[in-house]
Amino acid sequence: MAKRGGFQGGMPGNMNNLMKQAQKMQKQMEEQAKEMETKEVTASSGGGAVEVTVSGKKEVIKIKLSEEVVDPDDIEMLEDLIMAATNEALRKMDEMTSESLSKITGGLGGLGGGFPF
Repeated sequence: MAKRGGFQGGMPGNMNNLMKQAQKMQKQMEEQAKEMETKEVTASSGGGAVEVTVSGKKEVIKIKLSEEVVDPDDIEMLEDLIMAATNEALRKMDEMTSESLSKITGGLGGLGGGFPF
């Protein structure tokens, strides 16, 4: 009587290899995440009048202001410049993180995004 259903031939071996590859990728991603935490990105606004530096943990670690941008009569402009520089620095860090992770995943389009199931 012929067998029906279940795995054919080498399927368990292939599944084992897939699991090993997934574990290797997970380890690489964990190492990359730790490395990214040590990175810093700086962005500026107002032609360099405001500079904001963020860490790989997405925390603001430094703000540098030019004297000419500090106008007590125009606090709103300074707030806008700080916000713009901060948002740009965070965007750059996100971009750097995405590029770094795509090197590991091989462009899978996210975890599992490239699989047909």
